[in-house]
Amino acid sequence: MATHPDQSGETLTERQQAVLDAVLALMVEQGGDLTMTAVARRASCSKESLYKWFGDRDGLLSATVRWQASKVRAGNYDRTRLDALALRDSLIRFAANWLSVISSPTSIALNRFAIAQGRPRGGTLGAIMLANGRFAIGERLKPVFEAGREAGLIAFDDTETAFRTFLGLVGRDVQIRLLLGDTLNLGAREIERDAARATDQFLTLYGTEKTSSGRNQTNA
Repeated sequence: MATHPDQSGETLTERQQAVLDAVLALMVEQGGDLTMTAVARRASCSKESLYKWFGDRDGLLSATVRWQASKVRAGNYDRTRLDALALRDSLIRFAANWLSVISSPTSIALNRFAIAQGRPRGGTLGAIMLANGRFAIGERLKPVFEAGREAGLIAFDDTETAFRTFLGLVGRDVQIRLLLGDTLNLGAREIERDAARATDQFLTLYGTEKTSSGRNQTNA
């Protein structure tokens, strides 16, 4: 049986992946509270299996968020041989990947559910989303920025600030508009274009002369 690591590094079986996909599908369809009974019925498995694999309901939700967030990956690069072109390509790959994920119906449903379950109602999904989504994704991308700084390609004082700037340039108002029900035309071509534009804007803000030289060679 094939396996796939989620964002925490844990290995998920195909059966467990199917369960998490069932959770996401239920969120898209229902947009409300999920029960272990409903998930078990949808995934054609027993509640006992759910408790064995994921613990309790919060454990299932955490695994679901990690599974969705695991789809966001930084582009491949060699830290020891990083140049301006490789850095730009890696950032574009991440930006396009992230935009595709956050604009998907499953991510929209997850975020709406987390907001509905947030304080003051005492829900935990918001904290789960932050810990396993935004914060964990940051820890995945920040090493790319730091590698770029070590290579003299970008310059910044604080990694978190650079990361937040990049996310802001990539995401703009896309996520909030989708959460509010706006219909955006975000096909693969539009996402790729937006990812490249945001990356170039980021490199304009933080890039060094080495970065500019590499981009000029690309445009020659």
